[in-house]
Amino acid sequence: MVKSTNPVIVIETALGEISLELFINQAPLTSQNFLTYVQNGDFDSSSFYRVVRPDTLSSNPVPNAIPIEVIQGGLGMAPHANKRDPIILERTSETGLSHKEGALSMGRLEPNSASSEFFICVSDQPELDFGGKRNPDGQGFAAFGQVISGMDVVKAIWQCPAVGQKLEPEIAIHKIYVAK
Repeated sequence: MVKSTNPVIVIETALGEISLELFINQAPLTSQNFLTYVQNGDFDSSSFYRVVRPDTLSSNPVPNAIPIEVIQGGLGMAPHANKRDPIILERTSETGLSHKEGALSMGRLEPNSASSEFFICVSDQPELDFGGKRNPDGQGFAAFGQVISGMDVVKAIWQCPAVGQKLEPEIAIHKIYVAK
């Protein structure tokens, strides 16, 4: 068996660790953007702040939104000194990746607007792929990694109390670092 040369990152949270492999060859722009935030320590002391699950759908700002199951973290939607310029959307139709259980992907409002917000899929989410109906533009989101251990932590975060889609309290991300 050939060992992967892809980077592996670890997210240390208040509820445990999540290890993820980044698919640097399939999604180079998105992976490098995320790695830059990680290597600069920008995500340290950030949080998972959003959860989307069936009981939070009524608080979605998009009317009649397609249901999904994800946890979201990063620097938040407010202006932040460490946010970089948005990156070009690497569509799943181009990368060959998909939003399966444990997929790591970038949050965005419109194509080419992703910057520092990321999410992890709690289950298979095909509506987040190119052509999916979660976002009205049909362009999907940029999957770029996969949980390789700690899916139990992802699911524990997903089940935490929320007011609407906002985790209350937010789940602290103590540190994100490159393990290999």
